[in-house]
Amino acid sequence: MRITTCALLLATTLVSNSDAAFGGSRQPMSMGTGNSFGRVFRISTWGESHGGGVGVTIDGCPPRIPLSRNEIQVDLDRRRPGQSRITTPRNEADSVEILSGLTPGPNTAEDEDAGITTGTPVAMLVRNKDQRSQDYLENDMNVAYRPSHADATYDAKYGVRAVAGGGRSSARETIGRVAAGAVAKKILHMYNGIEILAYVSKVQDIGCDVNDDTFTLDDVDANIVRCPDQESAAKMLDRIDEIRKAGNSIGGVVTCVARNVPAGLGSPVFDKLEADLAKACMSIPAAKGFESGDGFAGTLLSGKDHNDEFYVDPETGATRTSTNRSGGIQGGISNGENVVIHVAFKPTSTIGQVQKTVTRDGREVELRGKGRHDPCVLPRAVPMVEAMMALVLVDALMMQQAQCELFPNEASSEEKPNPMGTTARYEGEPRHMNEPVTSPSGPVSQRVDEE
Repeated sequence: MRITTCALLLATTLVSNSDAAFGGSRQPMSMGTGNSFGRVFRISTWGESHGGGVGVTIDGCPPRIPLSRNEIQVDLDRRRPGQSRITTPRNEADSVEILSGLTPGPNTAEDEDAGITTGTPVAMLVRNKDQRSQDYLENDMNVAYRPSHADATYDAKYGVRAVAGGGRSSARETIGRVAAGAVAKKILHMYNGIEILAYVSKVQDIGCDVNDDTFTLDDVDANIVRCPDQESAAKMLDRIDEIRKAGNSIGGVVTCVARNVPAGLGSPVFDKLEADLAKACMSIPAAKGFESGDGFAGTLLSGKDHNDEFYVDPETGATRTSTNRSGGIQGGISNGENVVIHVAFKPTSTIGQVQKTVTRDGREVELRGKGRHDPCVLPRAVPMVEAMMALVLVDALMMQQAQCELFPNEASSEEKPNPMGTTARYEGEPRHMNEPVTSPSGPVSQRVDEE
């Protein structure tokens, strides 16, 4: 009762204060600023495309993690503009500054930017150097909404327009995510050798043939499209160039693979691992679709064809799946196989062709986009998707440690479930390795009564 009364008094005070602030006229209140992500490993990004800079604050980073500015810069360099003819020509070095959360470590003598995390918030800043606000302020984009861009909806929500660069809706906001994702990648690799790699798997209707178990970072970065299938990459590049020269834009799909993920990450119902990944990836600018594993293609199969059958790895004794149509996640929880997701990105909204639109005061006009922008966001989206995968996995890992591994499982090996996944190993002799798969009486019968 005491908590309820306090909450009621607080709500009454807020409403009264809002009435007073607006001259006694009741104004609708909306909460949810949407600039933070994660529960234990939590990030908050800040800054705008044409402001002084952009950055991120990481709260919940474990202490004693060796970290250097150069490790973070590698991922930022893959995200930055001006990399090639198929990205925006805006010239930004995107040089990161680590403002807090590090203290000198054993490698500081060799690298003055290296240190170890202290467990306190890690703040990182990238200063804007090459913004050209006049490209937006000195033409019709100052008053007209770009079709399918966030211009109109931001104005509808806030009643204020950040015209130059799109403000917070700009992909420049993702600098903070990529910087934080680099830290998350470091933690994941230290914990279980987890490796996260993404690539462009489709440009419009041009697909590729890539082995998700074996492709490497060098394969991805061997061409400016960031597709490991070099033959398909050449076709994709030709299509992007064709669209770019026509003053238009093009979309496609980024596939991301996380290897060596242990079984057990994620939770049932609302916090399923693929649900968290979907929210994370759909928050990236221009993302319009998400699939886990076979995704929509799986709907074309029967249960017999779609199910990932289990077997026991003869070398490790661990439970594995013979296929990975589930994308490493079953029941919302990782099963120890590769986590595979696909993220669809729409064509860039700003194009150099004439489109019909309206101005802020409701006048119908025609608009031709000017300034610097990507004809295809996919190559630069690759490190963004990697970052969001890393942020979700490190948060899920820390949640798993907090809930299920706070106290050790002291049951005997016979009482524990057989370990699962690519990196799991049964300690001791496998229990049933030499037994026949089927008994003389036939398959094991399982009676179920599901809703």
